[in-house]
Amino acid sequence: MNDKPNALPLADRRIPAGGDWLDKSEVAELTPAILAERMRAIAPLAERNAFEAERLRRPVDEVWNEIRRAGYFYQFVPRRFGGMEIDTDGFLDATLPIAEVCASTAWAASFCAEHNWMFAHFQEQALTEIWGEFPYIVAPYVGIPPGHAERVEGGYRISGHWKWGTGVMHADWIMVGAQTAEQDNPERIMTLFPASEAQVLDTWHADGMCGTGSNDIVAQDVFVPKHRTISLIPMISGKGPGSALFDNPLYSCPMYPFLGFTASMSALGVARGAVKQARKRLTEHVKVGNLTTQVEKPAAQMRLARAALLTEIAEQTIRQAGRDTVAASAIAEPEQTTARIHLRGRIAEAVKMCREAVWILAESSGSSIHMLSHPLQRALRDINSISSHIVFDVDTAYELYGRSLVGLPPNSLLT
Repeated sequence: MNDKPNALPLADRRIPAGGDWLDKSEVAELTPAILAERMRAIAPLAERNAFEAERLRRPVDEVWNEIRRAGYFYQFVPRRFGGMEIDTDGFLDATLPIAEVCASTAWAASFCAEHNWMFAHFQEQALTEIWGEFPYIVAPYVGIPPGHAERVEGGYRISGHWKWGTGVMHADWIMVGAQTAEQDNPERIMTLFPASEAQVLDTWHADGMCGTGSNDIVAQDVFVPKHRTISLIPMISGKGPGSALFDNPLYSCPMYPFLGFTASMSALGVARGAVKQARKRLTEHVKVGNLTTQVEKPAAQMRLARAALLTEIAEQTIRQAGRDTVAASAIAEPEQTTARIHLRGRIAEAVKMCREAVWILAESSGSSIHMLSHPLQRALRDINSISSHIVFDVDTAYELYGRSLVGLPPNSLLT
């Protein structure tokens, strides 16, 4: 903890004061098209602050607050509780404008929006309690490594040190995984408690996605009432207690493919942004020893075309994977496990395409793109970091899908 001489410093987080919620009538009139238009209007501000987000190692307050004011975090709050209840295509359309110019900010925002979908799986008592006071939550979710859960009267005492806390820098709630100490059959739970009851350590020093602020979270002996916990196992197949409250299959679709879909949107945004940057650069860039701009070079035209096509195919794959993830809510086990594995493989392959598109463009764009002021170098670093996420690990995805094709059971817990 931070009272020790050699403890890590605390991060300069920004727990929101609240009270900046949209009027209920405005949320009721908020359509996917209106939200996407608002996000396109914010994109120039996010682009101007992308370098500053990297310097601060977190999303820039002005940009984040504009995203809040746009209504972005209402997307997965059910209509029953005053939210948008948006579909996956609408979520993608609202996220891409920011992802194209600042993948870090889009990554943090999209995860926090999606975590309202996760919260919708909690018991009705928790949903009524929290969404009755907060129209949406802004919370990281970290499950690995799990914290320690001690059963006590009325709930649990939670302690732990969790890594990769995406969204924590502007969070009002903390959502973390924990498990009890039984050796034979430990209980794995997801818990929700106020952000003020945790510490955030200043650990996010990364070579890519620098502005996400995904710092470590530490909590010690935090009481969490029983109704603000949920068993993790039913959620994997989308069958948490809250899912029975809603008719929309969105709220009973499997968790890991939905997580993969959410995370893939920033990768797609990076690739789309890189194609736009490279196309502009071709009209201006003259390589040393050449007499004409790159736009007149067939090789440069071919690279741009291939990168654009890879990005287009990746977008089609990601969009369809989002729809198919929702459709998988109707598939019962054990068949749903096979469907989840297939979806994971498709999403991982799409992110691989995005990475390849960025590499194709970067390797022919000259040394000057590696100046820190150039967005293509950030695209290269960001796509490398995104594609290393465990849900996009192609070796694991291929192995899981290959095993399913020959009738073998999965050999990973993340299915």
